[in-house]
Amino acid sequence: MRKVTLSVLVSATLIAGGYKIPENSINSVALSGANVANANGADAAYFNPAAMMRQENLNYLEIDTTYIHLTPVDFAGTTGSYSSKAENFIVPAVHFVSKKLGDNGARVGMSITAPAGLSKRWEAAVPKATAQEFTLQVIEFNPTVAFALSDTVDFGFGFRVLSTSGVVKVQGSVPFNYSQNMTGSAIDYGYNLALNSHPIPELSLAMTYRSKVDLSVEGNADLTSPLVNGNVPASVSVPVPAVLSLAGAYSFTTGTTLEFTYERTYWSAYKNLDFDYSIALPGGLGAAFDNPKPKNYEDTNTYRLGLTQKYDKWIAMAGIAYDETPVPESTLGYELPDSDAWIISLGGKYKMDEQWTLGLAGLVDIKKSRDVNNDAIDGEFSNAKAYLVTAGIEYKF
Repeated sequence: MRKVTLSVLVSATLIAGGYKIPENSINSVALSGANVANANGADAAYFNPAAMMRQENLNYLEIDTTYIHLTPVDFAGTTGSYSSKAENFIVPAVHFVSKKLGDNGARVGMSITAPAGLSKRWEAAVPKATAQEFTLQVIEFNPTVAFALSDTVDFGFGFRVLSTSGVVKVQGSVPFNYSQNMTGSAIDYGYNLALNSHPIPELSLAMTYRSKVDLSVEGNADLTSPLVNGNVPASVSVPVPAVLSLAGAYSFTTGTTLEFTYERTYWSAYKNLDFDYSIALPGGLGAAFDNPKPKNYEDTNTYRLGLTQKYDKWIAMAGIAYDETPVPESTLGYELPDSDAWIISLGGKYKMDEQWTLGLAGLVDIKKSRDVNNDAIDGEFSNAKAYLVTAGIEYKF
């Protein structure tokens, strides 16, 4: 049963389409994540570090708090009808961009974000056999630096440090009674790149890339079963896929900015799960659980559109996005019942003075209903939604 538990943890760790959190600032929530080419505050350090070079020569700081609510997911199929538990989270974020440094004019930035988070709990017998409960926390520390390549082109890069922790519980009765309580964690590294161009003052074009990060998840499984009892270490290495974003933004003389972002996530790097156990599993468990478990995720596209309007001390924002799921029907499970989604968002900022700005934004992520017929599940998942509300403060000095 260790393999069941680890597969749930790793599926959560991979933060598939609907449960990744690309929105980690006031602007990103208000604009449905379209704020790449027009990144113009402290959050440029995370979303487009090259854009730090085009900002006023001041220090920028942004501190945010995001409330996330995941609604229950309903399932109806051949094994019965049941719903997962609702989930609630509070997620902080911090972004910073420095003044220009030295004669070369380079700028540095830093972001602390939660790029992924997930919790799913089921109480019915069938789903809790593989996904009674699991909770995931991923915290990313991302220092960045940027410098000018020419009068119109800037380049930025950074280092990603991801700290992952998770708690997983399963309980079942087939082929025998078993229960599992597992904790796992990892610290892993990657990088990000950004290129920003202003061919004319009104137009900004950007390309950003966040590298694949292989998560080396290690955990301890507290197992109860007729064949194995006790606490046994186990580990697995899986990829968090690379993400390429191509973006453009155009600012009109009316104070209106329209921006679009195309995002390609290379989920095809996640082909299967292959586990390393500290002991040999007895009986038939070894052959059943040591074999790699196919996942066969697919590369996905996300399309993001944002609109910003400035009114003296006020800034109004709105966004819409379409986010594809990477999970094929053949490997979809209760631990991550994902589907394509529409995202709709609104937000605003108020400039109190030359230094301080307050912001509030919200979005809803609406999952499509999804019919599933594979070796493990025959039925429909429906009514899945995620709500995000972000409040924050910006300071320039």
